[in-house]
Formats: sequence, C-alpha cells, structure tokens
Amino acid sequence: MRKRIVAGNWKMNLTLAEGKNLVEAIVAQLPALTDTREVVIAPPFTHITQTAAQLEEYAHISVGAQNCSSEAGGAFTGEVSATMLQSAGVGSVILGHSERREYFNETSELLVKKIAQAFNQNLRVIFCCGEPLSVRDANEQNNFVGKQIEEALFHLSAEEMNQIVIAYEPIWAIGTGRTATSAQAQEMHAYIRSMLQNKYGNDIAQKTSILYGGSCNAQNAAELFSCADIDGGLIGGAALKSEAFLAIISAMMSA
Repeated sequence: MRKRIVAGNWKMNLTLAEGKNLVEAIVAQLPALTDTREVVIAPPFTHITQTAAQLEEYAHISVGAQNCSSEAGGAFTGEVSATMLQSAGVGSVILGHSERREYFNETSELLVKKIAQAFNQNLRVIFCCGEPLSVRDANEQNNFVGKQIEEALFHLSAEEMNQIVIAYEPIWAIGTGRTATSAQAQEMHAYIRSMLQNKYGNDIAQKTSILYGGSCNAQNAAELFSCADIDGGLIGGAALKSEAFLAIISAMMSA
C-alpha cells in the first residue's frame, strides 16, 4: 500500500516566531498518523533547525526543505547543500518546483544534479512537474509533463525511484484560486503512473506516491484525495493556516 502524504510548502513566508506558533498549533491538534499516513512541513531554510526540533518527538511528521544545491559544498555563496540539510534534521527536499523553474531558470540537467546530491545524503525527493496554461489549452499537457519526468528521473534505478515522490502541480492552478477539476487531476496522475509502469514495472508504479499541488485547500482536498491515483497534496497557501492545513490532513486520513 503506497503512502498518503500531505506536504506543506511555506515558500518565502513567516518569521521565526510565526513559524514556531504555526507548528505548535498544528501539532496540538494533529491526528494520530500511521505508517501509511505522513505529514511533511517544508519551511524556509532559516526555520529548519527550529522546526525539526519541534517535530522531533512526533511520529510520521517531519521537516522538509524547499530546495538544495546541485553542489556538495564549496565557494557557492547563498547556496545550501544536501549535507547541510541532512545535518539539520531534514528528511525530504522539494525539487523542480515551478517557481524554481520559472524564476531561477532551473533545467532538467540541473535537477539531475540536485537529485544526485539529495540521494547522496539519503534525502527523499519530492519532484515537481506540471504544465503552464498555454500547454493545457493546446492539450499537450501529457507530452510536457512526460518530458519533465523522463529528463529528470528516468536515468534512476528502480531502487532509487523508491526515494522519489512525484508532485503534479499544474502551473495555471498555483496560487490563482483556480484548481484542476478532480477529473483533470486524476487523469494526469494516472498518466504519470502509467509512465512509471512502462519504465519500471507495476511494483514501482504502485508504490510511488503522486501528490497534487495547485490551490488544494480545505474545501476541495477530500474530493481530490478520493481519486484513485491522487495520494495526497503539496500544499502552498493553505499550509500557512493551521485550521486549513489540519483540515487537509484530516481529508488525507480519511482517504
């Protein structure tokens, strides 16, 4: 049975005090998680040590990072290495987010290097993929997303794929309030799983968690998570409010 996951991506939000209060509010009402239900909180780098300490005593909820360097270390001012993240208590790292691709010109070639660095430190990768509105309107979303996955992931071995979680995030639905319908999301998740099956076989395809990201909120989470191939969510804005994030976690628990 593949794992259900809700991951909260805080992006560039919250002071240390605000982040501390948010985590306290979440864990105060957190339902009892299990081996098949997991929560990840991915704050800015400045919060990681604090957040990891807050979550240390709780099972199945952990701290993630929003990015890592493609280099192991050295004279790369402003970068944060996978080694640093691992030493700070990070278990997962988000790579390939559409905002990183768009604003920082991250390519598949660069992501291959970042994934290698993450794996060197035994970090699980939450790999993001998704299409812009122009591609969706041209009905080319499968080819677009398929290329992202092939270029960044399909050099990996089957064993390495066990350290990958895929997050499908239609760019046209991120922070816009516009959400893919459950049918649209399920269709893409099923397509991604079929790609994994064709490349790695049914066992890997069925073990790989595929999350939906793109204005997933407390109101639509239950419907999205009820779809056969949607295994949870990569949550942006709603992860900044304890009530909304807890409601999404509850929807994941019930799925």
